[in-house]
Amino acid sequence: MSTLQSSGFLTIGSSELEYRMIGPTPDVAPTIVLLHEGLGSAALWGDFPEKLQAATGAGVFVYSRAGYGASSPTPLPRPLDYMHVEALEVLPRLLDAIGFRRGLLIGHSDGASIAAIYAGGIQDHRIRGLAMIAPHFVVEEISVSSIADIKLAYEQGNLKEKLGRWHKDVDNAFYGWNGAWLDPKFRDWDISDYLAYVRVPVQIVQGADDHYGTVKQIEIAEAECYCPVEVEIISGAAHSPHREAPDATLKAVTDFADRILRFHGEGVLRAA
Repeated sequence: MSTLQSSGFLTIGSSELEYRMIGPTPDVAPTIVLLHEGLGSAALWGDFPEKLQAATGAGVFVYSRAGYGASSPTPLPRPLDYMHVEALEVLPRLLDAIGFRRGLLIGHSDGASIAAIYAGGIQDHRIRGLAMIAPHFVVEEISVSSIADIKLAYEQGNLKEKLGRWHKDVDNAFYGWNGAWLDPKFRDWDISDYLAYVRVPVQIVQGADDHYGTVKQIEIAEAECYCPVEVEIISGAAHSPHREAPDATLKAVTDFADRILRFHGEGVLRAA
């Protein structure tokens, strides 16, 4: 889709979603789509998209979901199935809008869960592989405890000011995510059934010191997936290994993506 600019906004439903397209467009090369965390945005990926593009030669598409970054705000409270809505209703329309032809989904935290729901629920033959950084398939007590703590940091500390650099409507971004996860009914949230329907290779990247999830998430994926599951534990990293241990995380994800693309005869763009 040659009309896709290097940055801009896409209209998906009633929302204007900001995006960046790094490297070749989907009509020229495979595309890696990055799905951000629950408090993330296109900009909060930092230079990871550029480094990923340079390492693989694929195009890298990154965007902010509604309620995040410079994208349209979203009505609050978010429904407790908001990740299902993103995966099954929004993401298919977005991929079609950018002219996605083949590539990988790489998601972090909420974004990883959205990627899992999409891959298991849509059965999109264009998806070659799935890399999930710190994914959640069920709700753990450590997750709820940490998310309760971060609410205090937001309301009583300087977290709101820090996040305000990345979000046009920081309260919309924060409370949309935090309110859903702290709703007592969210304890029953469970997307593990989707994993049995994923039909592409899976990589899970987990920080050794992740305070939002434990190896239980990895064990669920290994038990439920019929497809190959590769696991990379990143030492010296917590919940955001691409920021806390960027070199090790980039190498792990790049090696996985390049191997998948080469298998499909699409990894020849890598320079080294």
